[in-house]
Amino acid sequence: MSGKDLTVLASVIMIIAMLVIPLPSWMLSVLIIINIALGLIVLLTSMNMREPLEFSIFPSLILLLTLFRLGLNISTTRAILSRGEAGGVVETFGTFVTGGNILVGLVVFIILIIIQFVVITKGAERVSEVAARFTLDAMPGKQMSIDADLNAGMISETDARERREKVGREADFYGAMDGATKFVKGDAIAGIIIVMINILFGMIIGIVQMGMSLGDSASQFTLLTVGDGIVSQIPALLISTATGIVVTRAASDGNLGQDITNQLFAFGPIMYVAGITIALLGLFTPINDILTLPIAFVLIGGGYMLSKAAKDEEKEVHSTEEEDTSDELKSPESVVSLLNVDQIEFEFGYGLIPLADTGQGGDLLDRIVMIRRQLALELGLVIPVVRIRDNIQLQPNEYRLKIKGNEVAKGELLLDHYLAMSPGDDDSIEGIDTIEPSFGLPAKWIDETVKDQAEMLGYTVVDPPSVVSTHVTEVIKGNAYDLLGRQETKQLIDHLKETYPILVEEVTPTPLTIGEVQKVLAKLLKENVSIRNLPIIFETLADYAKLTTDTDVLTEYTRQALARQITNQFSIPGESLKVITLSGKVEKLVADSIQQTEHGLYLSLDPAESQKILEGMANQIENVSMSEQTPIILSSPAVRMYIRQLTERYFPQIPILSYNELESNVEVQSVGVVNVE
Repeated sequence: MSGKDLTVLASVIMIIAMLVIPLPSWMLSVLIIINIALGLIVLLTSMNMREPLEFSIFPSLILLLTLFRLGLNISTTRAILSRGEAGGVVETFGTFVTGGNILVGLVVFIILIIIQFVVITKGAERVSEVAARFTLDAMPGKQMSIDADLNAGMISETDARERREKVGREADFYGAMDGATKFVKGDAIAGIIIVMINILFGMIIGIVQMGMSLGDSASQFTLLTVGDGIVSQIPALLISTATGIVVTRAASDGNLGQDITNQLFAFGPIMYVAGITIALLGLFTPINDILTLPIAFVLIGGGYMLSKAAKDEEKEVHSTEEEDTSDELKSPESVVSLLNVDQIEFEFGYGLIPLADTGQGGDLLDRIVMIRRQLALELGLVIPVVRIRDNIQLQPNEYRLKIKGNEVAKGELLLDHYLAMSPGDDDSIEGIDTIEPSFGLPAKWIDETVKDQAEMLGYTVVDPPSVVSTHVTEVIKGNAYDLLGRQETKQLIDHLKETYPILVEEVTPTPLTIGEVQKVLAKLLKENVSIRNLPIIFETLADYAKLTTDTDVLTEYTRQALARQITNQFSIPGESLKVITLSGKVEKLVADSIQQTEHGLYLSLDPAESQKILEGMANQIENVSMSEQTPIILSSPAVRMYIRQLTERYFPQIPILSYNELESNVEVQSVGVVNVE
């Protein structure tokens, strides 16, 4: 524990001791001066902060300072009633500040109480309540705005995290301030009660116990009580004022003094108007001209100086902007920044701006946020931020998706239409023929007037935002393996290390590097296998990486370890899994064509034989597709990855499974066999 911490703790203990232990007069005087100094420091700090969160400890500080003042009140009350004096500071305030007139001092004290309680404290309390309510109500909107800026590429993940934390701290701060103002209000009420008690019981003690006359007793104890009241209300007034400044302060780039100077005196002509008004007030009213004319002269002179300074500043700003622009264009950094490539970009023509414009009801930004969350759950991969921007080079209704700067998909939307997909050969609905972008199905753009009719005929009708959201989801899912680099892999490993440190240490950096782990994960994603279950993946790598570092082989072992996940992914509970199998001749042909080199195993199959196998697969896949079933090819574990290599270019969407990747309780039904003549 540091010295500062001990100082704060000792101060709190001292405050508690003041409530019980009588203090000597000199110590009371020292503590009273410290109380005034603390109030002044808090007021000056509140004036120099740029935003409320810079003084986030203020609510707790109000409580401690209020407790400190109440402790002082109790100590001075004890001293006044028991000894008839409370130190030099209280006596000085009772005589010098009040001019020795008890009634004047009492009136001054009452005015201080009214100002603090009725004006400042009441206003600060109301502002705190409203600020707390509006801050809590605005939290969801602020969170959505942060997500929108993140998806638009205006801020980074780190900036978004910091903004979210700031929003949460703001809500906590204003909620705490709402309660802290009650301390200030209670302190003002307590000050009034304490003064009444001191005067009443002081007079009784002076007459009964000290043998003083009524006049002497009233004079002495009223003087001390008023002095004590004023000396405690001055720092209380400073704290109340600081409270009002904090809760009414809006975030800005400067402190209160700078903002007042910059904003109140921002317009020189206004100073002219004020100066002329004051001058006319002196000329046409009985007010002395000697009083008004100098003030009017100062105002008009100040207006001239402000107008001249504004013109000079404007010229300087223009000159600086031109220099900065010229320097920026010449600097090497301006070229280096152009080398950055966004991981994912979504561009659209000007006709599709309503999709992303929240002012026109567009919710594309919110949909992108949901897509990233959905894919994180499905794939176990944190999808990078999607940069959303309009592009006038595209057709008005056209959009395209880029991954690492390269176009991977494009489409066209008609915002005032719906996309209708027929369940069969029904072609009775009038519309504009098109192709559904996500799965390449024939479809039509139809008017809203025939939407209900299309739904009654069994058409699947989708609105444009849903069309583009589905397309973006499928494209990102199909290219997820390309989004997983070494840096992203390192982040996944670090996250896993928080809960499985021993497991991670056993896999990387030895026997596998981050690059080799990345290759295994990317191969899984490329075949649409989720990597969310990283503990099982790393358990498998820990077991087999000691035997081989061939990432293809390690991927096969990992797939087999994920058999339950893969089975649930492709099978339906209670139904048999319909697959296309390979004949023994085909599997033997593939197995005999595997070659061993220093770089690993690869398939060296005769082109003619490859063509026959692919034609046989194409026929079987077409037969299965015609029966409205999803084609799945099943092979032996020994040749599965080579079959995948063979079919990857021609049938990238067809799953290739091995027998070891299916649970034993799954019933497998062969609906076709791939053979070669």
